[in-house]
Amino acid sequence: MSIRGALYLSLAACIWGGMYVVSKYALDFVPPLTLLFLRFVIAAVVLGWLNWRQKSPLLPAQDRGLLFQIGAIGYFLSISAQFVGTKLSSAHMGAVITTLSPLFLSLFAVLLLKEAMSFKQKVAMALACIGVLIVMGLPDESHAGQAQWLGNLALLLAAVFWGYYSVLARKASRRHTSLQITTWGIWVATALTLPFTLLERRQWSPEVMLTWPIILSVLYLGVVSTAVAAFCWNKGLSLMSAHQVGLFFFLQPVVGSLLGWLLLGEALTLSFFFGSALIIAGVYLVLVAETPAAAEDKPAVQSPAPYLSTKARN
Repeated sequence: MSIRGALYLSLAACIWGGMYVVSKYALDFVPPLTLLFLRFVIAAVVLGWLNWRQKSPLLPAQDRGLLFQIGAIGYFLSISAQFVGTKLSSAHMGAVITTLSPLFLSLFAVLLLKEAMSFKQKVAMALACIGVLIVMGLPDESHAGQAQWLGNLALLLAAVFWGYYSVLARKASRRHTSLQITTWGIWVATALTLPFTLLERRQWSPEVMLTWPIILSVLYLGVVSTAVAAFCWNKGLSLMSAHQVGLFFFLQPVVGSLLGWLLLGEALTLSFFFGSALIIAGVYLVLVAETPAAAEDKPAVQSPAPYLSTKARN
């Protein structure tokens, strides 16, 4: 069990839980890929500055193909699918469907990392899944139609891509620091997103983009939801096994519902508290489960690359 890893993952999940409220608001004024590009650019600048402060190498000498996949699949494909899905569907459905990411994460961990799931981890995963379904309830019929179906499909793809990315990031953490993995991934995603923003040029106006609500929303998405949360998630991946990591993803709908209650005046029902209890129970159960896989994963960052100095590591 890693308390530090649990704290990093919990912080990332809580930040992403509030992201749906902010992104849903911003998407009413800014097209999805343009908003995604602005988010990436801000995060790229912040992360690049942090790397410069720590004197980390600007370009990786090893695992370039792996790090490119992290940026292309984990950030570009996954988050763009998430934004498009949220635009076409709803924040409610976005929170539900993307919480399937831990299931795909565990599947890819079994296939690619050969990590076995213990009985306790399977029970914890089941409890958390049931808790998510109880908290979020059934989809609202008012969102039915072809647009929502396409949006839900995009959100499902986002969950698949994020599960695969998390396994890749865990693998990369054996050679590179969390800050380096996050920075290189965001830089790749920024470059891949730029050409698509040209297709949306006629869908936004400078007058709207320069209003304070949009500016603050973009800054939150870029600095907090991308730079800070992605670093925390990658750091947690380096400290805990993939199966343990996945459970923290289920904290997102709990935080999203609480913020909806605080900011949007949404009512919280008894099912919310019951489902939240199951999610917390699932996370607690996986934390206290001592498994051989978890024991083997404790030194996640095993052998740093020769060019990395001690000062550059987190």
